[in-house]
Amino acid sequence: MDIKHLQYFIEVTRFNSFTKAAEHLYITQPTISKMIKNLETELGVDLFERSGKKLILTDAGTVLLEQAKLIEKAFNNLQSELDNLLGLKKGHVRIGLPPIIDSRFFPNVIGRFHEHYPDITFQLVEDGSKKIEDDVEKNDLDIGVVVLPTKEELFHHFSFLKEDLKLIVPPSHPLADRKEVQLEELSEESFILFNKDFVLRDLIISSCNFVGFNPKIISESSQWDFIEEMVACKLGITLLPDSICSHLNDNVRPIKIVNPSIYWNLAIIWRKDQYLSFAAKEWLRFTKEQLSIETN
Repeated sequence: MDIKHLQYFIEVTRFNSFTKAAEHLYITQPTISKMIKNLETELGVDLFERSGKKLILTDAGTVLLEQAKLIEKAFNNLQSELDNLLGLKKGHVRIGLPPIIDSRFFPNVIGRFHEHYPDITFQLVEDGSKKIEDDVEKNDLDIGVVVLPTKEELFHHFSFLKEDLKLIVPPSHPLADRKEVQLEELSEESFILFNKDFVLRDLIISSCNFVGFNPKIISESSQWDFIEEMVACKLGITLLPDSICSHLNDNVRPIKIVNPSIYWNLAIIWRKDQYLSFAAKEWLRFTKEQLSIETN
């Protein structure tokens, strides 16, 4: 049995005639008669009383008609919903973003996307790169923004931003008036870093280890503006991406780090073996295009 069998059956009951139903469907009367007979054979019941000239539904036929109408309605709704998805009239995209990223960056892209596809909705989740990777892997998120490197065996990705980290100190700090500072000069400093969910933390620690010291971490947070305030209160120093530095207040000073310079590379990831909705695929295509325009 397929949907066409049920649709032919509905048409026969609608016109109360095999001949009229066949004419309406632009098929021959023997064809529709054979389809109904096949349906009766498959179900093991008679659907019509055929003793007289008038077609009368049997009890089984009445039950089938009620259910067939529901099935046809659901099928038509399915077609409509699929058409909406394929036409990108509807959809939902779940995106993980690190709170360290410039707050204006992705809202601008999402805003432009919304102008093209106003009925596609978004769920934006702020977390560190490690948690975002886990959520994309578990299919709790469709797409994530993370700090590279990522798990190449699990995720597709494209990089869209590479920038230096800068030292952040209060104005009264002995290094505050320097244009650049060598990383090893920070060996005796107290560090305020992002928590263990953030790859940026690992990047800073490994860079410090590379030049011969393990940073003394006195506090952790998941919010860069809170870290900024702690630095301003002279609790310690930190390192933040260059794009964030443009949003800092005058109560802290950004300074270039050298020998070595430390940078982060941001990328968008999605699972290699996971189904992506039409809306998510279009968001990826649109975002690649927009980021290419902004970085060129």
